[in-house]
Amino acid sequence: MGTFTRVTIDFDTSHLLFPTIVSGVLALLGLAILIRDRRRIAGSAAYWRGVLARMDKMRFLGTLGLTLVYFSLMVPIGDFWPNTGLGFLICSVPFVFATGSLLSHDRDLKSLLPIAAISLTGPTFVWWLFTYPLFLTLP
Repeated sequence: MGTFTRVTIDFDTSHLLFPTIVSGVLALLGLAILIRDRRRIAGSAAYWRGVLARMDKMRFLGTLGLTLVYFSLMVPIGDFWPNTGLGFLICSVPFVFATGSLLSHDRDLKSLLPIAAISLTGPTFVWWLFTYPLFLTLP
């Protein structure tokens, strides 16, 4: 009976539980879609060649690059202040600003001010919400 009433948490890996579950479910759903729609997907090659020729490669590749840098830096920066969520906050503010600026059609001061305001208030609110009312740690 003692083993059923004890809970041990490995804090080094506990934050990976839900992302692993969600990733597994998404992979299974993606595989099911690929199997179900394999003929339609195989017949759409010409369409995708046209899309790739017309796409805005700077925005697409820039967004991918920013996302990779964001997730790559969040944990190492957060390790300077463990269990405070400052890695999330410090990385999210420039990430939201850079992504918003990259995807914006106009990059004048009038367009960048709302992006700057959102990049400061959005991640700060999420950090505050997770840290204080919900008592959850972010990287």
